[in-house]
This record gives sequence, structure tokens and C-alpha cells, in this order.
Amino acid sequence: MMPELIIHNSISLDGSLTGFMPDMALHYKIAGDYKSDAHLIGSNTIIAGNEMFGDGIPAEEPSDFNQPERNPALPWWVIVDSGGRLKGMLHTCRRFEFCRDVIVLLSESTPAEYFGHLRDRNYNFIIAGKEKVDLNMATDRLKENFGISRILTDTGRILGNILINAGMVDEISLLVHPLIVGEKCYPMFSDINKNTEFKLVKSEKFDNGCVWNVYRL
Repeated sequence: MMPELIIHNSISLDGSLTGFMPDMALHYKIAGDYKSDAHLIGSNTIIAGNEMFGDGIPAEEPSDFNQPERNPALPWWVIVDSGGRLKGMLHTCRRFEFCRDVIVLLSESTPAEYFGHLRDRNYNFIIAGKEKVDLNMATDRLKENFGISRILTDTGRILGNILINAGMVDEISLLVHPLIVGEKCYPMFSDINKNTEFKLVKSEKFDNGCVWNVYRL
């Protein structure tokens, strides 16, 4: 049986993922309440996060070459990076105190030097797919090799739409903010290629005007 997969995002009334400042405390409280075994993240999100919140990529230190010893109840960060775009950046994820450690999803086309880079730094990785990562195969191996049974992703449109199109999503959690982005809207579901029906199973209103809606396949 495949791991349960949940998409959790903060959006505007017109479904935009960007163009406004979400309530991050509430967003991450809801995400944490899912108690997922892993967070699935695209390489674009890591790059954007480093650009938005960082002052450049810090140099690696000797401790960055070792797997951290943290509470095993913390979620893994599972990062899709078949192109090796995060070479020299992954230690910024490994240093995050609420991350158990990083597992990188690769394909057979991943540059050979990236494999060496990961091995030298003791990163776990999974090879699944030829040109791009086969996410069905990868999540199956995550359960088999790491005991991961619940995966949450909140990284945005590209990865989320791929997962929905592949029929892999069990639940969608949307924290809807009371504003309209308008012409700069970055719509969450614009790359979905077919009708997919979900059932509303939870709706909760918060004092800040946000509404949390949960849908099951």
C-alpha cells in the first residue's frame, strides 16, 4: 500500500499561492498537526527559500557531512532533485532543527558527480525513474526503506499538480485567506489535466478571517 499523501497550501480567495503574506504560524501549525513522516519538497522551493530568507549560501562545515542525531519523530525532508540543482545547498536543509534529515529523490539521468557529492556527505537518496523521478516508485521505496507512511507537501503548484495528475493525492488541505490577489494571481491548480473529484470533510473558520478546508479524494 502506498503512503498517504497530503497537499497542504495557503491560498488567496482566487486560489493564488503567491502575491500575499500568508499566516505562516497558522499554516505550519496545521501542517505540524498532521504529524507526517516526511515532507515532500521540490528543488525549486529550496532554491526560492534560500533566495527569499537567506543572505547567500553559507559555506559547508565539517558537521554538515554527517547525518544529524535528532528525534526520530521529526519528519524527513524528501527533496526531488534529479538534475542535481541543489549541489552545495543541501546543508542549509540539513541544518534546519525541525528536519530529521534529508532524503534526495534522483533518476537514472542524474549527473554522476551529484551521486558522489551526496555519498561524500552521507545523504540518503533513492533512484527512481529514467529521465525524471518516478514519484510513484519513489514513494513506494520511501515506505519500504524508511517506513514512511504519511507524506505532506506544501511546496506549491508544480509538484502538487504533478501529484494530482498522477492520482497520488489522498487529501488536500487549503488555508484560504480573505483577500484577492487579482491580475498577479499564481493559481494553484492551473496545470491539472482532468477533472478530479474531492469531498469536503472539514471546514474551520479562524479569528483572522482564514478558513481551513480539507478535501478527501
